[in-house]
Amino acid sequence: MNVHEYQAKALLREFGVAVPQGRLATTPAEAEEAARALGAKVLVVKAQVHAGGRGKAGGIKLAKSPSEAKQVASEILGMTLRSPQTGPEGKVVRKVYVEEGSAIANELYLAIVLDRAAEEFAIIASTEGGMEIEVVAERSPEKIITVHVDPNLGIQGYHARRVGFGLGLTADQVKQLDAFLGGLYRLFVAKDASLAEINPLVVTEAGDLVALDGKLNFDDNALYRHPEIAALHDPEEEDPRELEAKKIDLAYVGLDGDIGCMVNGAGLAMATLDMIQVCGGSPANFLDAGGGADKEKVKEAFKLILRDPNVKAILVNIFGGIVRCDLIAEGVVAAADELLVKVPLVVRLQGTNAAEGRAILAKSGLNITPAETLGEAGEKAVAAARAAA
Repeated sequence: MNVHEYQAKALLREFGVAVPQGRLATTPAEAEEAARALGAKVLVVKAQVHAGGRGKAGGIKLAKSPSEAKQVASEILGMTLRSPQTGPEGKVVRKVYVEEGSAIANELYLAIVLDRAAEEFAIIASTEGGMEIEVVAERSPEKIITVHVDPNLGIQGYHARRVGFGLGLTADQVKQLDAFLGGLYRLFVAKDASLAEINPLVVTEAGDLVALDGKLNFDDNALYRHPEIAALHDPEEEDPRELEAKKIDLAYVGLDGDIGCMVNGAGLAMATLDMIQVCGGSPANFLDAGGGADKEKVKEAFKLILRDPNVKAILVNIFGGIVRCDLIAEGVVAAADELLVKVPLVVRLQGTNAAEGRAILAKSGLNITPAETLGEAGEKAVAAARAAA
């Protein structure tokens, strides 16, 4: 689960991480009032959406007075902000964060993530603050510092020293970083975060370290332990299809392709998306119906897929382990008939009662193309989508 910048900064402040003072506003008048309350000579008005790249997209602007903050907020509120992280459809800005400006001497990058391969936490830092870390990794990998932390031992002083001196900080600033990192680490562990990113971490002209931006992601599977974090969820920032999928216990993520996918099992779903790409196509979604998929779930899955107007074909890829393929086949036929599915269907059934399932599909009289292997299913789905297009 993602949270907004203003929510992340409230949590950072709670754990002793230095952040600028700021206030939330949902109208230009509230932005003016917030600016007046802050009393800073330079203010920053920031669009609050779950996406990076806001500055280049026009979602972050400076103001030098409360009236100017009001004017700037009126330009940002209601805009559709488009950045590489929002996709072409963009995100509507419904709130802004008015923050006191900082006298910036240097911009750095700092984050804590879980390194699953190493089975440890990883502190990632770079002198290239303000840039996306993926871009830095691609263009200047030597500028990325990675320091691992054993979760059984926790963060130690030498972690901060290794990061701080690697970033070129002074001895006094490394001491600040020790406290800064300690707070960030405590937040990361205490709230079951999957990412705690400060970009940029700025060194002010006075030599202080301040989190100018903050991004926190939390493990969905741990939210039952943190109702205070779950309460920060903003449904307006999510794809309505993904929200609907959660209500019926389906894992759905919308993508930008034209081949809808319904698969049981996350690993098989990822392999299916990969195969579509290998065959020259583009998946429209990730959808894991789970091991306990039944007729009703299949119908609801089809509804979700068909809500995307870009879908030109649907690939159903089922491995019958817990679930029976004949029941899935019945669900596919019932859903296609009831929902008047007009796009071509490619269905691959393997496992328990697969032969019976294929027989049900063959007798249905519907426009369903069977497939035996994953490669064949991918090729047929791509061909069907191209023909439909």
